[in-house]
Amino acid sequence: MEPEHVTDILPNPTTHDQPDAPSGSVAVIFPTGMLGGGFPAETVTRGIVLGADAIAVDGGSTDSGPHYLGTGTAKTAASAVERDLRVLLTEARAAGIPLIVTSCGTSGTDSGVDWIADMVTHIARQHHLSFRLARIYSELRADVLVSALDAGRIHPLPPLGPLDAETLRSCSHIVGVLGQEPIAAALDAGADVVLTGRATDTASVAALALRRGLPAGPTWHAAKTVECGAQCTTDPRSGAVLVRIDADGFTVEPLGEGAACTPTTVAAHMIYENVDPYRMREPAGTLDTSHATYTALDPRRVRVEGSRFEVAAQYTVKLEGAALVGHETATLVGIRDPHILRHLDTWVPRLRDIVAERAQALLELEPDDYELDVRCYGADAILGRLEPDTTPPREVGVLFRVRAADQATANAIAKIANPYLLHLPLPDMTHMPSFAFAMSPAEIERGPVYEFVLNHAVDVADPRDLLRTVYTEVNHG
Repeated sequence: MEPEHVTDILPNPTTHDQPDAPSGSVAVIFPTGMLGGGFPAETVTRGIVLGADAIAVDGGSTDSGPHYLGTGTAKTAASAVERDLRVLLTEARAAGIPLIVTSCGTSGTDSGVDWIADMVTHIARQHHLSFRLARIYSELRADVLVSALDAGRIHPLPPLGPLDAETLRSCSHIVGVLGQEPIAAALDAGADVVLTGRATDTASVAALALRRGLPAGPTWHAAKTVECGAQCTTDPRSGAVLVRIDADGFTVEPLGEGAACTPTTVAAHMIYENVDPYRMREPAGTLDTSHATYTALDPRRVRVEGSRFEVAAQYTVKLEGAALVGHETATLVGIRDPHILRHLDTWVPRLRDIVAERAQALLELEPDDYELDVRCYGADAILGRLEPDTTPPREVGVLFRVRAADQATANAIAKIANPYLLHLPLPDMTHMPSFAFAMSPAEIERGPVYEFVLNHAVDVADPRDLLRTVYTEVNHG
């Protein structure tokens, strides 16, 4: 990151743009569900022509598991992210409107924010752009959270139970999921581009509307609706959407050709990644859409009214943390033998038992020294015992995974399993079956493996507690 006039202190708002006075509406372009996912550039241009006040986009997610938080690396390709950023930054600066990117670098670590900031400054240099850049960091140190834990300010979220200091210290990275307030403060301080650590998917749009004095109910519901771009339309691949929020509700429309918003596609997005189809918790409170109405204004636009927001008695910040839990090796093998497939419930335990016996005999390892996971894709790998279809499949892909404290041990156990994954018969078989490895060598080193170990919330007195905002004057105009 270029050291261009950096300050770690929020500047006095009197020396920068004041918060916008309450206005009739605010219009926001949300181009895609995740930065680097791609979108037609013309959909962003169309949104600006229609009077967009800002562009907002989410840069990350926990959807793809704990590896990205554990390692502090991005899921998305750098070239794809830079392509999207180039379109959004140049369009935003040409129109003179803010650009907000949340959950930078997939998991929102400090390195993820800096990764995106480096791209932004590189693009600015190439296109001769000047602007004020805000970086909001939300990565947290374990010792700070241990103090909060000792003070009784950290609480578990289902299904996890009470937290201990050892678990906090085991995390390679911990992030706090910030709400809209730090983003609004950065905009109030004159930032043209805001890059944040881990944030709620709705925080960017909410910040833009709430700082204009618009009501929280329509604001949070609008933000939830457009958080994945065109997924609230009839064509999720069509590109950007435009949402316009006002005092009574919001209107959403697609910006891609051939797509439409309908009452069904808009209402359905409350079900997406949400435990309750009507209620959604944010750091400051809970969105309630149980009284919302969805009206088609025309074949492409939907109007939503009646949403409410219940302010919580205590502001909380959700904590996400990932810890190293071992090293893995995996093998993928295909089985088409009809007799084996009719008796997978016998074959899988038999495989486990034989591997355990051979690991003990050859490596002097006890079952507690490692973990085995065998999943039969095509049979019941997803639902397990809840699978309703019990008819034998025509073929399955068996994913064999072994996890141990070190890679060498995981590899050794997988190699012991190799001949049995290739030829293991059932006890009643008089011939040796043959299965098909997906690749050679059959063993795939997965390397270090991480798990989410934090699903907790910490009470804070101020939404900006635990966070740090850095401002940079980027001058390449």
